[in-house]
Amino acid sequence: MEQTLRDVIEPLAALERGAGSPGEKLAAELLAERLRLTGARVQVDEEEFRGRNYARLLLPLGVAGTLCALAVARGRSRWLAGVVAAGSVALTVDDIENGSRLWRRTVGRPAKTWNVVAEVGDPSAARTLVVLGHHDAAPTGQAFDPSLQRALAARFPELVQRTDTALPIWWPNIAGPVLAVLAALTGRRGLARAGVGMGLLTLGLGADIARGRIVPGANDNLSGSAALVALAERLRDEPIPGLRVILASCGAEEVLQGGIYGFRDRHLARLDRASTWVLNLDTIGSPQLFMVEGEGPFWMHDYVDPSFRDRIARVTEEATGEPLRRGCRARASTDSIVPSRAGFPTATLCSWEPDTKLMSNYHLMTDTPDRLRYETIERAVVVCEAVARDLAAPA
Repeated sequence: MEQTLRDVIEPLAALERGAGSPGEKLAAELLAERLRLTGARVQVDEEEFRGRNYARLLLPLGVAGTLCALAVARGRSRWLAGVVAAGSVALTVDDIENGSRLWRRTVGRPAKTWNVVAEVGDPSAARTLVVLGHHDAAPTGQAFDPSLQRALAARFPELVQRTDTALPIWWPNIAGPVLAVLAALTGRRGLARAGVGMGLLTLGLGADIARGRIVPGANDNLSGSAALVALAERLRDEPIPGLRVILASCGAEEVLQGGIYGFRDRHLARLDRASTWVLNLDTIGSPQLFMVEGEGPFWMHDYVDPSFRDRIARVTEEATGEPLRRGCRARASTDSIVPSRAGFPTATLCSWEPDTKLMSNYHLMTDTPDRLRYETIERAVVVCEAVARDLAAPA
């Protein structure tokens, strides 16, 4: 299996695969060809999304919030500045939380992305397992420097081990305009000055990400896409009767969800929620595999149907002899939130370094194939196959 994983990951990691780029399209085509070699029924769907660079898209809202804080700090247009700052907060949270996305739909330019969708098993089966990945790669910047979290893990190892919810990495992004709103309500200019400082800091970090330097993305998330190919090979060699398995590698995930919306509308919408389950593979090449049970940049949303996650945990221990780390929740958004909100039982497999709770080389230029832990990816494939066989078994 490791050779299959390497054969998929290494050539794709050499491509610059920013959302909606020619490299992303080529990656989709190459991945589709690898899946066809397994005998799967494969199609590449062209889908539309908005906002090729999420940092560039959101920067104007940050600028507006910072200017509002500056206005309140100078005692000018206090109430107007507070209202505008509140609007910038609302639009930012709505976009990052995958809400109505009014700002993105208003100012984001349409772009094309490509989803690779493969089916194996019985196409007429009553039950369906959907396994997700994504093949685009993220932009990098100083905001992703892991030094602070490594220092916290070294200084407070017991606290890190007790904490299974990620740090709220998006909260500082709205801190400046939130302080501006509070300053407008209270008249305290010190809060407004603090808002200016926070706003300038987050604007600098956002502008750095907006430069659009794209990482190789071996762990995030060629590890997941390659696992789809390895899973397809295993299901070809030992077919599962009574279950259809859809393997979907979506594009434009790194813009805070793009291609997954097209997949939902084109494929998930025709499936029965009572007999369809969704398992997302995202960044599974770090040392320890774990299960994400919910996510939310600002408000936590547990995925639909905890019984599915219980099932995954049980099946994992039966198949591998080791328990799967549970109770973990993400403070970043993944493609899982879209099928979960659509009512499908959902879970995410991810991985981290157990001593720091960091995903290895996350959004860094060091996210290269030689730094992957292939045994973790292999374990994820084994778990996926075991879950599929369990779902297919008679009740």
